[in-house]
Amino acid sequence: MADYKSFECAAPELLCNEETKSAFDDDDDFSDPSIDLMIEKEQEYLPKNDYLRKLRSGELDMSLRKDAFEWISKAHAEYNFGAICFCLAMNYLDRFLSVYDLPRGKTWAIQLVAVACLSIAAKMEEIEVPSTVDLQVGKPKFVFEGRTIRRMELLILSILKWKMLAYTPCNFIDYFLKKINDDKLPSGPLITRSIELVMNTIKGIDFLEFRPSEIAAAVAMYVSGEIQAMNIDKALSGSTGVVKERVVKCLELIQDLTTTSVTSAASNVPQSPNGVLEVACLSYKSDENTVGSCSNSSHTKRRKLDQANSESGEFK
Repeated sequence: MADYKSFECAAPELLCNEETKSAFDDDDDFSDPSIDLMIEKEQEYLPKNDYLRKLRSGELDMSLRKDAFEWISKAHAEYNFGAICFCLAMNYLDRFLSVYDLPRGKTWAIQLVAVACLSIAAKMEEIEVPSTVDLQVGKPKFVFEGRTIRRMELLILSILKWKMLAYTPCNFIDYFLKKINDDKLPSGPLITRSIELVMNTIKGIDFLEFRPSEIAAAVAMYVSGEIQAMNIDKALSGSTGVVKERVVKCLELIQDLTTTSVTSAASNVPQSPNGVLEVACLSYKSDENTVGSCSNSSHTKRRKLDQANSESGEFK
């Protein structure tokens, strides 16, 4: 894993020039070949293979991820950021934690990482982005100066090799919903319910086992009620990179956790912090504002990140 003392700031003028295709882009060329390419490239944006094992074994402190998730969720809701922004922030967090040793005994470190991850994600995805200082909402234990946050942003960018336009389940969900529904455009409420479920799978660690495309396929089948073997084959037809057995396993996990969530809510039993889905994701909402916030990636910006200090520095 990378050592925090070895960091050298990347060139501030470096830009993320990757191109991704959003599931919500109004593009008639969102075809099976393009999906196969996306599925092939999504592997470049995943945490290290041993990340989930280390979280489960306690080698990595799972409470740090939980704390970061809770703060990112709070700030995301405060500024009404879109779903892809949230997914990107958590993708950066998981990838960073999978390769980087945070300094021990410094409780502020994970909060700084969470702020920087959300800040980068907002700059990549949102139209209006608050300052890094204003982003720190919810009475956090520590409040960081803008310069400190920018240095952490540069560290994260460097460690992740500036690969910031990661693929998330949101990039695939529209495709699989269309495949299941005979290539018809999915309704707003169906997309909303799918995005709610996708965002709730991020809370715990269990779904880190699956790729974004596999989660999207499973979610699309679940919200469409198409969980028979024939319909699974239909949804995956034309997608050579998606393994049916893994999608079925992910679908079973979604079914188990949503069932557990309903049971827990009915009996007023506290839910496990390890990934039980929120009951809210089971409701069939039709909030067009929610759909709109998820769809803003059709206008995804390719904007330069905050102007960074040109001096080299270390994460201390």
